[in-house]
This record gives sequence, C-alpha cells and structure tokens, in this order.
Amino acid sequence: MRTFQTVVFGLSRLSAGLACLLVVAMVLHILYEIVLRTFFSSSTFVLDEFVGYAVAATTFLALGYSFEHGSLIRVGLLLERLDAGSRRVAEIVCGIATLIVMGGLTWYFWLILWRSWVRGRVSSSIAEVPMWIPESLVFAGALIFCLQLVAYLIRQLTNEAPPVVVEKYDIQHDL
Repeated sequence: MRTFQTVVFGLSRLSAGLACLLVVAMVLHILYEIVLRTFFSSSTFVLDEFVGYAVAATTFLALGYSFEHGSLIRVGLLLERLDAGSRRVAEIVCGIATLIVMGGLTWYFWLILWRSWVRGRVSSSIAEVPMWIPESLVFAGALIFCLQLVAYLIRQLTNEAPPVVVEKYDIQHDL
C-alpha cells in the first residue's frame, strides 16, 4: 500500500507542477498581449480563450496536491471536537461521499472528452483548438484527485501515516 500512496502523491506533485507552468504561461500570455496592444495595436485574439482553458486546467490539476497537503478548505468545527475514533469515522464517511461525487464528475469529464475526440470538435475561435486538449487536462486533474481520495481513504482505514508531512500554520504565530 505504501507504494500506491507514494505513486499517487508523485502524480499529484507532477500535476501541481503542470498547474504552476500553466499559471506562468497565463502570465506570459497576458504580458505579451499587453505589449501587442500597447505598442503594435494588435492582438493574439485568443487570450480570453487560452486563459479560460488554463484556469480550468489549473484548478483541477492542483486538487490532488492541495488535498494531500491539507490546503483545501475544510470545516473543522465538528471534526476538532470529536475523539480520534469518531473523527476517523467522520473522515471516512466524508471521503467516500467526496469520492462518489468526484467519481461521477470525473466520469462525466471522460464522456465529454471522448465525445470531443471522436467528433473532432474544435473551439469556435480563430485558433480552432481541438477541445480534447483542455478537456484532457481537466479530466486528468479530476482523476488524480480521485486517486488521492482513494489513497486517503486507505490511510484512514489502515491508520497509516501520510507520505508527506503536513505543516499546520498558526496564524497568530506567523503574524
């Protein structure tokens, strides 16, 4: 099981790295567009489309890594008041519910991706981007998040330690 945990976390890290590269690409594209419009009265005419694709891809590609590091928003009001056993049960129930929802969403993303691939669907912009490209990034991020949820549930069921040490920040101390 430890190997599975490590592989899934490695995928999450790789996915987060790709999300970071997409953010850098967005910034560079925006700066390029600013230069084109300011000095050359021109444009790429695809800035909003490409940034939209990158935002969607970045959001999903970073989910697994963020979840493993405890960076997703969680409501600890109830969990913090439970004893260790009850907390594990609550974590398992919430993990299963999240996996069911994300599994359905991931399946839906797969259907859209497959349909775009089979039909050769392209965007309606001047770039005519094959839609399977941005859709595959969103699908990959959702799938990696589902794998990360499975790894998390296995850890909760077996009481294993996570493959990464999560540092908890004390806001009062950091100020």
